[in-house]
Amino acid sequence: MTQSTPPPIPALIPDSAPFSPEQRTWLNGFFAGLLSLDGGVNALSATETAELFGTMTGAPPARGPLDDGDDGQTPWHDTAIALPERMELAAGRPLRRRLMAAMGQQDCGQCGYNCEDYANAIALKSEERLNLCIPGGKETTRMLKTLYAEFGAIPAAKLPAAAKDPAAPPGADAASAAPTPSRDQPAEIAFVSRTKLNKAGSHKETWHIDLDLAGSGISYTVGDSLGIFAKNDPALADAVIDMLGAPPDFPIADRTLREVLIDNSSLGVAPDMLFQLISYITGGERRQKAKALAAGADPDGDAETLDVLAALEKFSGVRPDPEAFVEALDPLQPRLYSIASSPKATPGKVALTIDAVRYKIGKRPRVGVASTFFAERIAPGTKLKAYIQKAHAFGLPADPSVPIIMIGPGTGIAPFRAFLHERMATRAPGRNWLFFGHQRRDWDFFYEDELAGMKASGVLTNLSLAWSRDTDQKIYVQDRMRQQGRDLWAWLADGAHVYVCGAIGMGKDVERALLDVIAAHGVRSPEQAAAFLADLKKAGRYQADVY
Repeated sequence: MTQSTPPPIPALIPDSAPFSPEQRTWLNGFFAGLLSLDGGVNALSATETAELFGTMTGAPPARGPLDDGDDGQTPWHDTAIALPERMELAAGRPLRRRLMAAMGQQDCGQCGYNCEDYANAIALKSEERLNLCIPGGKETTRMLKTLYAEFGAIPAAKLPAAAKDPAAPPGADAASAAPTPSRDQPAEIAFVSRTKLNKAGSHKETWHIDLDLAGSGISYTVGDSLGIFAKNDPALADAVIDMLGAPPDFPIADRTLREVLIDNSSLGVAPDMLFQLISYITGGERRQKAKALAAGADPDGDAETLDVLAALEKFSGVRPDPEAFVEALDPLQPRLYSIASSPKATPGKVALTIDAVRYKIGKRPRVGVASTFFAERIAPGTKLKAYIQKAHAFGLPADPSVPIIMIGPGTGIAPFRAFLHERMATRAPGRNWLFFGHQRRDWDFFYEDELAGMKASGVLTNLSLAWSRDTDQKIYVQDRMRQQGRDLWAWLADGAHVYVCGAIGMGKDVERALLDVIAAHGVRSPEQAAAFLADLKKAGRYQADVY
């Protein structure tokens, strides 16, 4: 009769752990028996081992890479604070905190993170891209590069993202299993239709957009945003190619120059690297101007107006190699839009509310990339790449009986249309109050029939409207809040949650109005009103999505 050989004890404790060979052998056996593990288990990391050993012995756990003794306070995390002041507030803090202070402070998710997580990812060197913060723009990118220099060298340039499929993350294997849709691996959805929300005579151009999620694997909840990979205006790309004097089919990796400029390259604000490139291939005074622009200076007072085409026009006759030119451009970033629909009301569909951005600088028209993509350049049935950006603390209260106050002028109404559709679909008993405003009632009353129906049915308890161009006196949502302060305070006293969506300036005005309401009708001093509002924020009862 043969004796069976006992299975080997799994090596749970790595050689790098701070134990002697005898201690490691004993601990391997102890933990294997304790946890009923078999030999297929991976070794614990050194940090996990130290933490587990510390638990058993009372020793303090090992400090992780982000456990740097920082107090966790972020006084710079305010969109109204200018970058120099934010950096002063973060002075003396660990590098990751100063990286966070350099961000746009909107937690908008367009970079694929919130501000703190993007900073931490850079600090951990799991994210090498320093130009993802759209709200912060060139100012943030420059500061991140300055701070990153504390690590040593800036990450070496790689094959330009413009030459790759925007759906492919770094190192992705096209043959791998389909992942959950994300910013780096978006899914395909279909454009269904556009409906203009402004009536004839309006000075605005706002569109309701319907999209089909069928087969995409995308799911969402109200409060989330949809990330869209739009395309540049082909006419703009052609104008850039003309300035380069290059053939549109010039090969860039496995694509053509025109395809790369339309699909993958940002043709908006001219990046510092483009001016650097121009400085290498020109001379004299023009070289000095290009170098100054690359360093963030403004020698001619026109730096803020220079998109990629304007930069080429400013240095006309300078014709960089197309591949080097593409390398110098920033990648075309996805755009985020608040979702204006509820999956419970319209499953498999998603809606957006989008202002078409059009303006002029000098004689040349400029347009928003994604907004005019939806307004005029995409046909029904066309597929486009998209993903869901989960909301950062912006969503309906867990208890459907809690009253909600929604303040969203203009396209800020989008998430609140979603909230109302959700509350209606789920028969939520909570009261709903919407503050909406725009320029003129007759032309700019978005979703008027829907809101009238909700008001008539009782879903919308209160509807407060503000029109800034209907009379000589401009009326805004914050004015209506003050006028109806007594009722607003009564709702707050009854536990209402407050939501704000729209431009940063409007958000600040609304916050000031709410402080006035709390002070006047809650009978509090300004300091007490500020403390009350701070408590609302901490409790999740005041949530803002501003941009």
